Amino acid sequence: MKLTEIILLSVSLAMDAFSVSVCKGLSMKKLDYRGGIATALSFGIFQALMPLIGYFLGSQFAEYITSFSHWVAFILLGFIGGKMIFEAVYEEDEVTAAYKFDFKELMLLSIATSIDALAVGIVFATEKTNVALSVCLIGVITAVLSFVGVLIGNKFGSKYEKKAELAGGAILIIIGAKLLLEGLGVIG
Repeated sequence: MKLTEIILLSVSLAMDAFSVSVCKGLSMKKLDYRGGIATALSFGIFQALMPLIGYFLGSQFAEYITSFSHWVAFILLGFIGGKMIFEAVYEEDEVTAAYKFDFKELMLLSIATSIDALAVGIVFATEKTNVALSVCLIGVITAVLSFVGVLIGNKFGSKYEKKAELAGGAILIIIGAKLLLEGLGVIG
């Protein structure tokens, strides 16, 4: 994958964390910078760890799937992107309770928002992607967007939450289709 694709992928993967961060910001009557930073760091770390785990798992069987890896990438990214779009369109908005920093809840949210990145790590293994650069970008971009999400949620409310998830899902599907077309030799 090229650097621009990795950046777009990173932004797309960060959209779930961004949406949850907006909800966190919504529930704060007064902006809590420590809570916002903790949220951003937790989401960023987990979002970086999951593709790393997926990469090592994928590396174990990458030699067996190299000939059809473009299909694996297309299916995984298409599924993740489609799931994000479905959730943005069909899931009801959550009612936000009063803000209270809860470490256990933050860990669960961090894991839940980063599960999709596990599958992306498998794509990295099959596409011979620079995993160190990729996981660093994913972690940093997720952390930054999560902190921005807390700020936006606190300032503007849930106006951008669904749009961010729709855009993230569409970008993942487009990257998956591009990888498929490259693997089939349709584009270079």
